[in-house]
Amino acid sequence: MKKFNLFNEIIIVNQPALLNAINSSKTFGINEKGDIVYPPYNEKEILIFEGKHTPKPTSALMQAKAPTLSDIFGKNYQVVEDDDRVLIKAFSNWQELIKLNIPRASYDDTTGDGVSEFSNSDLEDIGWNATEFDVSYREMVEFLEENCDGTLLCIEQEEPYQFSGLGFLTDDAQAKEKLFAFCQEKVKKLINEDPLYTPEKLSDDEEEAAEFFKSL
Repeated sequence: MKKFNLFNEIIIVNQPALLNAINSSKTFGINEKGDIVYPPYNEKEILIFEGKHTPKPTSALMQAKAPTLSDIFGKNYQVVEDDDRVLIKAFSNWQELIKLNIPRASYDDTTGDGVSEFSNSDLEDIGWNATEFDVSYREMVEFLEENCDGTLLCIEQEEPYQFSGLGFLTDDAQAKEKLFAFCQEKVKKLINEDPLYTPEKLSDDEEEAAEFFKSL
């Protein structure tokens, strides 16, 4: 997986396309590639902005002042216009972006408790059974991030160290196949080599998990 660190990334948006979206008075989003997108979004869409501009009513006595792009995006965005491009930094809006993107994320690594589940039911079945053999979600997530396609939307800085992220796996079927094999190998190794996990010592839940991983 690749990291998309909002502390470092500048999102580049085509200005005419952005103005068209603003003037449409429709809800629209901007993804991490800088594309303008409209709901319903793709199931793995990563948004760095979602909004809708409704012009204020005018009267004959008072003409409304045209809002700037900074007005439309709000104080948590840094916006710079450069000819036909709009350059956006969005890290200050991280808390809102968590809420916006969690429904489409594969897992949530934004809390102090770390990852506790996968949103995909097949991956969660693997995760739930693997924990019976002390394979942690942290181990599984690190494996997926190293071996699968996807994007880790995050804020990460070195001094003082800070990390918070949402994982988006591109291909759930690929992730399921690789994660199953990874956990299966760990479970088989424990059953074959650890005297605490010999078949006759397994609890009912451990035995069920071992059968799930075809390890007995």
